Amino acid sequence: MPESTATAGWRNWAGNQSARPGRTVAPADAQELAEVVRRAAEEGRTVKAVGSGHSFTSIASADGGVLVRPDRLTAVRAVDAEAGTVTVGSGLPLHRLNRLLETAGLSLANMGDIEVQTVAGATSTGTHGTGRDSGSLAAQIRALEIVLADGTVQHCSPTENAELFQGARLGLGALGVVSEITFGVEPAFLLTAHEQPMSFDEVLERFDDLTAVNEHFEFYWFPHTDRCSTKRNNRSQGPAAPLPAFKAWLEDDFLSNTVWEGVCRVGRRLPGTIPSIAALASRAWSERSYTDTAYKVFTSPRRVRFIEMEYAVPREAATTVLRELKALVARSDWRISFPVEVRVAPADDLWLSTANGRDSVYIAVHLYRGSADQGYFTGVEQLMTAHQGRPHWGKLHTRDAGYLASVYPHFGDFTALRDKVDPGRLFGNDYLRRVLGA
Repeated sequence: MPESTATAGWRNWAGNQSARPGRTVAPADAQELAEVVRRAAEEGRTVKAVGSGHSFTSIASADGGVLVRPDRLTAVRAVDAEAGTVTVGSGLPLHRLNRLLETAGLSLANMGDIEVQTVAGATSTGTHGTGRDSGSLAAQIRALEIVLADGTVQHCSPTENAELFQGARLGLGALGVVSEITFGVEPAFLLTAHEQPMSFDEVLERFDDLTAVNEHFEFYWFPHTDRCSTKRNNRSQGPAAPLPAFKAWLEDDFLSNTVWEGVCRVGRRLPGTIPSIAALASRAWSERSYTDTAYKVFTSPRRVRFIEMEYAVPREAATTVLRELKALVARSDWRISFPVEVRVAPADDLWLSTANGRDSVYIAVHLYRGSADQGYFTGVEQLMTAHQGRPHWGKLHTRDAGYLASVYPHFGDFTALRDKVDPGRLFGNDYLRRVLGA
């Protein structure tokens, strides 16, 4: 299998995390991956798999260990329209999965707002979109294959190795290396998106209704302003009416990426201009509607690089937290160029899901790459944890195992499973030691 012992380092998409693995490998199947794991154990090296690097934490860091690249674990094992499942290699990028499903007349029920991650990277960190009734990507898993620390290849589902399945669907890379995933899928469908500017107060006053009557609702609030951009996605019988190609390029690519990159650079160099920039940017979002294939509505190109913190708070606390966040920004000296993103999710039963056991609202804050933090993330985190917030596993936070055990009812179940399948911490690193304990 392709293998490198060069000392070239690894860096994530945002550029805020890096590592220098002792060896990098790219196995082609589960058996090659199992051999990688066994050899690393014999050498006393740790093993970490990394996908597209879209996590902002050091969850995939493999300093001195073996870094597994899933570039060759991309096979499509089975597409079963009758059963409503698709089985693919763990390294398959979501954008390829979406097009594969489209060709087969199928679709995921829900997904996040980008599609560059690998399927295992996205599910293992809890990647989610927004949905009244449909949850994260990990909640859509029906079965998976995973290589454990003893080098065995295990299959798990609700009826086979059920305890392992319960933990490994969203396993943080702490239980083993996922080699294959079976997703539940459904017949392809269209979504109609309606995007509309609203005031901050109107969004919060109507929040219960907006989240109840729309299948997928989200909004962006522009700090230093009272303006928001809302997006409602609902299933449609058609016909498809996508944005004209030039309009889509102009608004979703050129303005949202090329122009926005330039605006962020100005704000980074001249922070005092940010409130004025925010006022202009918030007015650039106009009302529009379009109908298209589901994944094309769920996702958008995101090329402006940033760092991010995101917390899930209980649904009933959301409007209180958002008002407190707005007040916190108003009384601070912070200059925040990126909008705050707000999404919703139903309760699920995944042990380490941020929505475990409770309907949740996700509040995400961002900083343009290279911008000074100014205490923004620290202040936001203090606010979120005061409301029993749960941090997104792939986004920046400072919480440790003690705090996380207090907000996850099944935290102890997961760590007990980890003790069972990886007692020697073959898949450990500094991040996992902090969030899961030794």
